[in-house]
Amino acid sequence: MRVFGIDCGTEVTGFGVVESDDSAREPLLVCKAMGAIRLAKTKTLPVRLEQVFRELSAALELWRPDAVAIEGVFYSVNAKSALKLGEVRGVALLAAACQGLPVAEYAPLKIKSSVVGYGLAKKEQVQFMVARLLNLAEIPEPADAADALAAAICHIHTAQTLDSQSRVQGVGR
Repeated sequence: MRVFGIDCGTEVTGFGVVESDDSAREPLLVCKAMGAIRLAKTKTLPVRLEQVFRELSAALELWRPDAVAIEGVFYSVNAKSALKLGEVRGVALLAAACQGLPVAEYAPLKIKSSVVGYGLAKKEQVQFMVARLLNLAEIPEPADAADALAAAICHIHTAQTLDSQSRVQGVGR
């Protein structure tokens, strides 16, 4: 399974591609790509949204994932910031939908719990555990790319758990 993770941001949108290699005795997670779309504050919002759409669409075409995992909405004190983030998320969802890809949304607490084991983990802890889980030589930078990889890992873990549960339930019938 190949999963394209997205961590939306109004200044930096991170992305990462993780593949699950189930051919080994222990399932192995492999980082295929990671990166960040940096948005210039000097550009208008429509121009920045078009950049996110164009770059995500190109990366999705290049990596041809089986699914897209995206961090769900979190609540912000600043309504204006939350609205801008929602617009970036909408563009990311549109990019995935235009390619006919299934999208799974995960709450930040769920992603951190899946990767670190603690839902209130700090960014540095997420970066460290993503590097360990993917056997990376260095901590993934920027943190937004690490968060996108974490979303992809969370989706793979969730899919593996659901698959195991369905096989166990099928045996018991």
